[in-house]
Parts: sequence; C-alpha cells; structure tokens
Amino acid sequence: MQSSQAGGPKKRISESTIHRLSLYYRALSLLEKENYETVSSKELAKREKLTPAQVRKDLSFFGSFGTRGLGYPVTELKKRIATILGIDRVWRVALIGVGNIGSALVSYKEFAKQGFHIVKLFDNDQRKIGSNHKGMIVSDIANLEQELTEARIEVVVVAVPATVAQYIVDDVVRAGVKAILNFAPINLRVPEDVYLRNENMAMELEYLSFAMVNNHTPKRVK
Repeated sequence: MQSSQAGGPKKRISESTIHRLSLYYRALSLLEKENYETVSSKELAKREKLTPAQVRKDLSFFGSFGTRGLGYPVTELKKRIATILGIDRVWRVALIGVGNIGSALVSYKEFAKQGFHIVKLFDNDQRKIGSNHKGMIVSDIANLEQELTEARIEVVVVAVPATVAQYIVDDVVRAGVKAILNFAPINLRVPEDVYLRNENMAMELEYLSFAMVNNHTPKRVK
C-alpha cells in the first residue's frame, strides 16, 4: 500500500525510507504526548539514532516540512506522515488462521489504532467455524474467495501452516486482495501487483541467537 501527497513523490521510495517514516511517526506520537509543539531534525534524529541530514532527506521526498530555525510542528508533521503511510484511514482486514498466532493478532490493539480493522476471521477447524472469537464469527475457509470479495477486504493476514499457505494465498489473490502480511514460514508466490510482506519470527530469533553466540555487532537499519 502506498500513499502520497497530491501528485505523489517523483522518485522511487526505498523500503528503508518507509521504515524510517514509521519510526518518525512513533517518535512524534511520543513527543505529542510529552506536549512538544515543535521538534528539530536534530532532536528527531537523536531519538532514532540517525543523523539530522538523514531525517531532512527522508522528509524532502514528500514535500516541504517545518521552518528553518523553528523546527517541525509535531502534530502537523505526525498527521502528514500518517497520510503518507496511509494510516489516516480505515483498512478492512481479514485474518486467516485462528490458532495461537492468529488469536494473538486479533487481540493486538495497535492494529486498530493504526487504522487496520480486522473484520473477518477464517479457519478450517470445524470446532472453530461458526464460533464467536473475540466478538467476531469465524468463517469457513472453504468460502474464502467469495467472502473476501463480499466483505470488501483490502488487507489479509495469513497465519496458517506452511503446507497450506500457498493454496490460501492463491484464493486471496483471486479475490482481488492486493496486500498480504504472511506469518507462515514459507516463501509465497504472488503476482507483481500484489504487495507481500513476510514476518518470520523463528528467523528473527535465530538472528538473535547467532548474535549472542558470536558477539555479533548488529548493523542498524538506517
């Protein structure tokens, strides 16, 4: 999912820049709670262990922000970054797989705060289908394509075993969904016009264990 100001940015925006925009958004949210009215690029950079030049460069992709010598208005910049990231609106989300991970994701309140509203749940377990799970009825995955279309789902979260993940994602793609967050430990194939992000917690833990065993100094994402 991509969002931009009128006319959109002229250059291709790197994933690292998008990642940093998310960091800035969270930093600005904290500054707002601390009653800051303005913040300098130096202060914003210090909070995220970046350089002021990097902050200014990232923001320059999307227009002009702040006033030289006065800094950035915290609330205004936060709102503009929210628009750029596309989190100033509501996204209709379906979660497939109401197991341990899926159930935890349903309870994750930050999704709704960022505009990602889980409105449909799916599973293939007959004991779960039709049951009320945290305020939502679990639907049968056998009707996945049709129900995704009827519910106007825009984002799908996949939390199913690797053995069935590709088959499910194929149905998701046929339903016209263009954004998928995958928790299954497998590389999925999707068309070029579908945005796919993979979240492999086992691999992240393996990285941490490697770092500790080898006294590895991590390279920060900048």
